[in-house]
Amino acid sequence: MTCPDKPGQLINWFVCSLCVPRVRKLWSSRRPRTRRNLLLGTACAIYLGFLVSQVGRASLQHRRAAEKGPHQPRDTADAPFPGIPLDGTLAPPESQGNGTTLQPNVVYITLRSKRSKPANIRGTVKPKRRKKYAVASPAPGQEALVGPSLQLQNAARAADAEVPGYVHGGNLAKAGEQPRRSLRGPRVRGGGSNFQLPKARESNIRIYSESAPSWLSKEDIRRMRLLADGAVVGLQPASPNSGARLLVLEGSTSGAVPGCGPSSCGLVKQPLDMSEVFAFHLDRILGLNRTLPSVSRKSEFIQDGRPCPVILWDSSLSPTSKETHSSVKLTWGTYQQLLKQKCWQNGRLPKPEWGCTEVHHHEWSKMALFDFLLQIYNRLDTHCCGFRPRKEDACVQNGLSPKCDNQDSVALAHIIQRKHDPRHLVFIDNKGFFDRSEDNLNFKLLKGIKEFPESAVSVLKSQHLRQKLLQSLFLDKVYWESQGGRQGIEKLIDVIEQRAKILLTYINAHGAKVIPMNE
Repeated sequence: MTCPDKPGQLINWFVCSLCVPRVRKLWSSRRPRTRRNLLLGTACAIYLGFLVSQVGRASLQHRRAAEKGPHQPRDTADAPFPGIPLDGTLAPPESQGNGTTLQPNVVYITLRSKRSKPANIRGTVKPKRRKKYAVASPAPGQEALVGPSLQLQNAARAADAEVPGYVHGGNLAKAGEQPRRSLRGPRVRGGGSNFQLPKARESNIRIYSESAPSWLSKEDIRRMRLLADGAVVGLQPASPNSGARLLVLEGSTSGAVPGCGPSSCGLVKQPLDMSEVFAFHLDRILGLNRTLPSVSRKSEFIQDGRPCPVILWDSSLSPTSKETHSSVKLTWGTYQQLLKQKCWQNGRLPKPEWGCTEVHHHEWSKMALFDFLLQIYNRLDTHCCGFRPRKEDACVQNGLSPKCDNQDSVALAHIIQRKHDPRHLVFIDNKGFFDRSEDNLNFKLLKGIKEFPESAVSVLKSQHLRQKLLQSLFLDKVYWESQGGRQGIEKLIDVIEQRAKILLTYINAHGAKVIPMNE
């Protein structure tokens, strides 16, 4: 009998030496079989049966290992995972006779970590650009070799020149730069001295995808580029008695943009009015299309080089009064009566006793939704009667805040139409307020509104408002950087998303209808 060499075998041998004699003595003697002795004997019998089964299984495994091959190590055959050591370490790769190493067959399983960086939004990642080469001038006698290619290049340049700075489909070049095409080939040699084309100034309206976002038209992009990159001819006052100034720009096509003379102009506002740019993009995303194109611009001519909003000057707007800056004279009481009459809806002609204006009924619903999301109060609530104003608000500065006793007589302001289109409104002076708390929102802006535009409500419900705002605001480089990049923009979008949820709850709670308003 050999001495066991493993701890497990030693324990088994020791237990057997104790149990077997005791069991034999118990059953062979004439002592009374007490409960204690019966339990002890039963336990020893069970353990002996377990040992017998283990011995049979071990002999079967040894027999199979011998049939497979005598060269397989015993440790790897007994291990449950032969390719992985049991001690938790990875052995070095085995070396073969020809000098190569055999990598261990180990599969690593890792858990995907939480994304630490925000996802890339389409059109906001600058594509990699290939190295540019100068165009070599052909030597005399070689015009026939490069003639067809040069004709194609000239045609492409002519096509690009039709819309300056606009990125056509398939062109991933940086927005605002004319792509420099190169002629390279084994048969083309430069007959003259090589020259480097001057690098075009980068546009402040950047489009890195194949096309602009769908909610911005080509005319919107062209006007944004004009306001952001157009050369400044001079400054002039917007009106004789106003401190607002117009930035006279050159580079516009005659008659394409309503201007303030032979050249186009942009109305320059204060840096604190930067939310006008956000309002323009939100208006286009919601499908309202009632604001004028606005960009952020830095220039040594205005605000000492600080970024400030520049809004397209539209000379087609109807003349306004000096008191209310409106082309439609309305008070809060008459405005509520107009909402009940639903003037011009479904092509119905209003009766004279209704007191309707030329503005279509749907325009008031669009304006109320837009003003609520941005908390613009200078149109429908000039006296700040629907919320708790601060001392910085215009109504407090002008002493209008306490005058809320007779609200029906309070005049509406900044209600503007176009001369050739009196049915639709133009939203101007769209300074929004993002620091208004949820318990201080102005719900007076929604009073009397029973219908809301389907296009805007669908965007608010689609969960894509954030993505679209990021894509759209990224186009304006100066505005993006002035708000602290994506981190600052995300904070503004958080406010709008929360107000959108509150507005949707309001619509459901008051049973307001959501209808198409594409008249």
